[in-house]
Amino acid sequence: MKKVYHIFTHPNLEKSRVNKEVLKAFTGKAGIETRMLYETYPDWKIDVEKEKKSLLDSDIIVVQTPFYWYSTPGLFKEWEDKVLEYGFAYGEGGDKLKGKKIQFILSTFGPEEAYQKGGYNHFTIEELLRPFEQTANLCQLEFLKPLVINGVAHKSDEEITLFKEFVSKEIDKLRQ
Repeated sequence: MKKVYHIFTHPNLEKSRVNKEVLKAFTGKAGIETRMLYETYPDWKIDVEKEKKSLLDSDIIVVQTPFYWYSTPGLFKEWEDKVLEYGFAYGEGGDKLKGKKIQFILSTFGPEEAYQKGGYNHFTIEELLRPFEQTANLCQLEFLKPLVINGVAHKSDEEITLFKEFVSKEIDKLRQ
């Protein structure tokens, strides 16, 4: 079974029904390492070598995050800047992540129709994620279609549970 490095980045977990529930899809499963960035690095001092080791030890990288301002919370950007270094993740000798898969799990406040051409946000999620996709390309990672739950403020507990189960099944499929 393939190993997963699950990077969880949410600065207000206590306020997120969706992310708390989806986090459970990873809890207690053999072969899955979860790193909760805001809890692990409250001072934003990232242990780069520890992070690189976790990346090297995994086959699949899963990033679970809310989609803030068409991006991720700031600590994940800091993580990218520090960990995905030249010579490690890209550039000369930077092929350490080559062939690994990366999967984003996103939650949005806006409803699905807001992320369409002509919608409130003018662009699809796929279009807004192009920088993430290009980062994956640069690092020679296989960028997988993101798993997205939209309109989280208006989701019922049942809808959130169904999304968690969907995520769990998708991750289990990837691991085989």
